[in-house]
Amino acid sequence: MAKEPLLTSRRPYLVRAMHEWMTDNGQTPHLVVDAAVTGVVVPRQYVRDGKIVLNVAYTATAGLVMKNDAITFSARFSGVAFDCSVPVQAVLGIYARETGQGMIFSDDEPVAEPKTEGDPPKPTGGDGPSRPRLKVVK
Repeated sequence: MAKEPLLTSRRPYLVRAMHEWMTDNGQTPHLVVDAAVTGVVVPRQYVRDGKIVLNVAYTATAGLVMKNDAITFSARFSGVAFDCSVPVQAVLGIYARETGQGMIFSDDEPVAEPKTEGDPPKPTGGDGPSRPRLKVVK
């Protein structure tokens, strides 16, 4: 019985798409990061309530790389250069400084469930599956 592979997280793709959209529209993308996630490397003196907001505009960073597993770059904090690394699962949201438009991510990102042949279809309820919902950060 063949199993369906689990889907990869859509979070890194959405972060990159929102970053590109904001940049193309002359806005300044900022990441909201959960600094408590293992692997987050940021200057701890700027962490507030377990979170940090990072300006990830190309003009504010050097060597910005947004991969599926992590976002890395160098930035200046009070004039001091710091190499940052943020695992993608630590990104809570991305928004434009000028407008507040963006999106936040939930921890319960759905992935495809493996199923075996012969499994009955899952009931969807009344009018079919519900539509995905995105939240706007203002």
